[in-house]
Amino acid sequence: MAKALYIDYQKCTGCRLCELVCAVKHDGISNPTRSRIKVMKWEQEGLYVPMSCQQCQDAPCLNVCPVKAISRDEDLGRIVIDYDTCIGCRACVVVCPFGAMSFNVIDKRVFKCDLCDGDPQCVRFCQEKAVDYISSDEISIWKKQEAAERLSKAGKEATALMAGL
Repeated sequence: MAKALYIDYQKCTGCRLCELVCAVKHDGISNPTRSRIKVMKWEQEGLYVPMSCQQCQDAPCLNVCPVKAISRDEDLGRIVIDYDTCIGCRACVVVCPFGAMSFNVIDKRVFKCDLCDGDPQCVRFCQEKAVDYISSDEISIWKKQEAAERLSKAGKEATALMAGL
């Protein structure tokens, strides 16, 4: 069964521990710029939103690579980069709709979330459980529940508003 990262931004406190453990796991250095997960801060809303590769089914990064250095690992359902083939053109960085593909200027290569070979460290260390690694079916169910709750709340607010007229 395919698994994916499920990110609940409403639980994220902005501690950025996920960024640090990711960088340490992959590069051995506590430097958030080398992380495969990035916590975006929306100042006006007071929100922190962890962003990571969505392992897209029809992955633009995979499709745009001129040397076919990007492929899908069907066992883990992830997109992987063959660094022996990659020419560093960064076309994949440009087309990623989530900004999840990055370029490391020190190592001169692109990088993205590889799901830590099936044991994502961001999930292990997130104390708030804002990041989880679950089956795609579970994600679908949770998304439906969230949408139903939002619709129910909006309906109640509309009813209260109409009652006040």
